[in-house]
Amino acid sequence: MISAKANINLMDERSTAILDGVILSDQGDCPEGLSSCVLGEVATVGLGCPGEKAYRAEDGLKLGTPEFAARCKEVDSRSFGYRLVKRIFDIVFSLCVIVAGFIPGLILSIAIMVDTKGSPIYSQVRVGRGGKLFRIYKFRTMVADSDDVAKYLSGEKLDQWKRERKVENDPRITPLGRKLRHTSLDEMPNFLNVLIGDMSVIGPRAVSSEEIRWFGAEAEDVLSVPAGITGYWQATSRNDATFESGERQRIELEYARNAGFAMDARCFIGTFGAMFGKRRSGR
Repeated sequence: MISAKANINLMDERSTAILDGVILSDQGDCPEGLSSCVLGEVATVGLGCPGEKAYRAEDGLKLGTPEFAARCKEVDSRSFGYRLVKRIFDIVFSLCVIVAGFIPGLILSIAIMVDTKGSPIYSQVRVGRGGKLFRIYKFRTMVADSDDVAKYLSGEKLDQWKRERKVENDPRITPLGRKLRHTSLDEMPNFLNVLIGDMSVIGPRAVSSEEIRWFGAEAEDVLSVPAGITGYWQATSRNDATFESGERQRIELEYARNAGFAMDARCFIGTFGAMFGKRRSGR
């Protein structure tokens, strides 16, 4: 086993060194309770967070296994009609965005290369529906060596990044990157993920293998629906709702358990306020 701090650094430096499986079990208080083995070995994730339930290790439920995927499918309460209509909408809407944004995207990519000195497209591993791992695509908004977190962050900012994977006034974000984040345009390449089927236009925020531990035994609920480009979290409290406070989990679970046309419409409309209104943050 390796320490929580060492594991977090390893995960950040090598995005390909992802958890092949995660057993959700009761290993003590979080976040210190996190311990795991990577690169194909089973990982044990501490879930003693206040208000969170936890699977026992003997349950043997691991992310990415058929058993965990089956459990997620069991708790999915969405109707077939809703899922069919939503998938058609995802395909049509994504194709329209990709076609309309192709030329502007090429121009923006050139600007990003000049601004960041790196590839315009940045990818990270996320946990999708049923615990399936996938690679999410975004426009790069940080310097090319942003994965070297310790080089740019220290003290409280480094601690905040380890908890939330977001930091106030992150020094790694470039001037152009900050503008892209303020308007959420950095997430436009997500529509490729939607077209492929890894994501939906609307759904819970895509989380990493480390972030999913905050949901405890309710991970199967939030992973019963596809992750979304936008969703209830982005349309409401956004960055004010954190994993540490428990508000982020509450919001994401509320969507997953009440997914439907009315909820999606509320998220879709609320997203424009988050992108262009007074509530935009882009952190």
